Amino acid sequence: MKGLILAGGTGTRLRPLTYTANKHLIPIANKPILFYGIEALRDAGIKDIGIVLGTNDPEAVKIAVEDGSKFGIRVTYIFQGEPKGIAHAVYCAKDFIREDDFLLYLGDNMLKRGVKNLVEDFEKTKPDASIYLCKVKNPEMFGLVELDESGKIRKLVEKPKHPKSDLALIGVYLFKPSIFKVIKTLKPSGRGELEITEAIDNLVKSKKNVKYRIVTGWWKDTGKPEDILEANRLVLDDIKPTNKGKIDEEVNMHGRVFIDKGTVIKEGSTIKGPVTIGKNCEIGPNTYIGPYTSIGNNTTIRNSEIEDSIILGDSNINCKKKIVGSLIGRHSIIKSYDKLPHGNRFIIGENTTLEI
Repeated sequence: MKGLILAGGTGTRLRPLTYTANKHLIPIANKPILFYGIEALRDAGIKDIGIVLGTNDPEAVKIAVEDGSKFGIRVTYIFQGEPKGIAHAVYCAKDFIREDDFLLYLGDNMLKRGVKNLVEDFEKTKPDASIYLCKVKNPEMFGLVELDESGKIRKLVEKPKHPKSDLALIGVYLFKPSIFKVIKTLKPSGRGELEITEAIDNLVKSKKNVKYRIVTGWWKDTGKPEDILEANRLVLDDIKPTNKGKIDEEVNMHGRVFIDKGTVIKEGSTIKGPVTIGKNCEIGPNTYIGPYTSIGNNTTIRNSEIEDSIILGDSNINCKKKIVGSLIGRHSIIKSYDKLPHGNRFIIGENTTLEI
């Protein structure tokens, strides 16, 4: 079996971060989102993986993943170009998949328990397709599966205005290579895309064997800032306390904290976990880092209070106001302004939210 991870898309809901970065490389607990998907496929026994790239900084993905050997896999890069739908991205990988069964994984997904159970069930029962589902509170935002009275799949619909189900497709699918014949018959939807939901629905209409499993454990679609912060909390709940750096004597440490190589925690600082701090950071003096905070490499934080936030890295923060629930991009500078007249000064990009 082969794997196919989609790492294109423009990440419009994550702007301005995604103006200069691929959304799949945004870190959760200091590890790119994409890496969690790669590891999920590898841990399910899939070692031959195609990564489909779009127009948003595809070279950054290649630099981050390389040939896949550091994950114990082999990677083939496939260029989709402009996004024309998930089914179109799959069809672009036709020459890579050839005659193999394959698992399709949307690269901005995160699953606590991975995909091993779905893969094992598919290999035992050999259906035409198998899909992962999860109950959601906002079903109109997803492709949905409607079941009949016996629990079998009746139909699939893409983002209906009046949903009759709360079972959402979460972006993990298993297919036989015969799906390419179905995709070839598709016409662009109202939003101009080839929909994978329609392709699977056509399998159902043709009386093909389409199975499903309900996700156990948590699942997150990291398409929005609040989703990324929530995923960060979920991952940090499982971190193990580790110290590879240097901690001064007059530092208060509480809970589970991961400190990477080259990082210094200076006197007068308090770190309250779960927290992860990357390489070559300088924290303190007089700094509080609160629960559910991830701090990327090469970051300096002084005289500040931060909690429930992600700092991507290479940033400098010296701010006397408390920072909470924030997603801070690379090479950011946040500092206090103590001169008169007092006021707030901003240099911000499009699609930015400020709460003062």
